[in-house]
Amino acid sequence: MRRIVDLTLPIVAGMRGVEIEVAKTLEGHGWNATCLHLYSHCGTHMDAPRHFLSGGASIDTMALDACIGPAKWFDLRPVEPKQEITVDHLGPAANLIGPGDRILLCTDWHLRHGTPEYRDALPRIGMPLAQWFVERGVALVGVEPPSVADVHDRQELTAIHRTLLNAGVVIVEGLARLSNIRLPIVELIALPLKVAAGDGAPARVVAIEEA
Repeated sequence: MRRIVDLTLPIVAGMRGVEIEVAKTLEGHGWNATCLHLYSHCGTHMDAPRHFLSGGASIDTMALDACIGPAKWFDLRPVEPKQEITVDHLGPAANLIGPGDRILLCTDWHLRHGTPEYRDALPRIGMPLAQWFVERGVALVGVEPPSVADVHDRQELTAIHRTLLNAGVVIVEGLARLSNIRLPIVELIALPLKVAAGDGAPARVVAIEEA
């Protein structure tokens, strides 16, 4: 049996970086259509190397190998606001992480979406963990907060992103409902919009559980 878990925040009017306008109506034009104005890192999204690296690959030129395949799920709950996530938080299963692995970090932080804490007090990946992921050859890291690092600390924000992106680690941010996953390993599909020369893009992300 197959079970699909949607890990994507819905894009709604009023979300940070999102404006939605009516373009056509069924009554007036015969069909409904809207104009979407989207910040490239709104909602559930993927970062391209170009986001922080001069000359880095854009979202439309990134290889998709890391975006589809088995992913390992880690339950980090409970987490505190502004907590630095370390290797120790991964528990004994950290020893099983190796080259090419996709990592999903469950914090339930998506429950704070729409509140100031969601962005201003997010738990984040510390530099030791970022470097550890690189040393282990991790292919993808997915998190529930809107960033892997403190958005109010430019030095930390830049250092963490550059460490991961320079090593080819795909970063997926703003995930939701990771706590709905029941198995330690799932099939992950994380596909960003194909935006030419994009520094990042909203993505539809799902986990597939095979019983």
